Amino acid sequence: MAKAEGRMPKAVSEIVMTTKEKLEELQETLDMFADPASRADLLIGFADKFQEVPAEVATRPYPKSHQVPQCESEAYVWSTLNPDGTLRLHFAVENPSGISAKALAVILDAIFSGQPAEDVLALDSDIVERVFRQNISMGKGLGLKSMVLAVQALTRDALKRASA
Repeated sequence: MAKAEGRMPKAVSEIVMTTKEKLEELQETLDMFADPASRADLLIGFADKFQEVPAEVATRPYPKSHQVPQCESEAYVWSTLNPDGTLRLHFAVENPSGISAKALAVILDAIFSGQPAEDVLALDSDIVERVFRQNISMGKGLGLKSMVLAVQALTRDALKRASA
């Protein structure tokens, strides 16, 4: 009997998690890292997975219309709709030390890309507190909340363009 090398059964490989399930999974992961040092290591690990916006979406210099206001890390956001109505998020973080912005970008992309665009509009900006807790300054927290709001605003714009 031949062994399937590196392949999961079709039923398992086709499982798609809902946005709610992805948010619950994120919360479970965060709950496993209760102390500040281990939480910081987790977030650094997320930031290490950051991938810059692809050139087919945007190139430097990035347009100010996509810059996140109040973000110390000079973050930029793009939200595009796929033909099936799902969302695709892209980010740029110009500050090489923007670990928190990169971590949040990875989290938002992992949760919302491939999901219905309407799901991002329902997101509460308290995701910033759930992810970073009290371990960030007020200014940094404001910038990260602005990332969430920018994703929502650009998603609303993408939905309007698609329905026009």
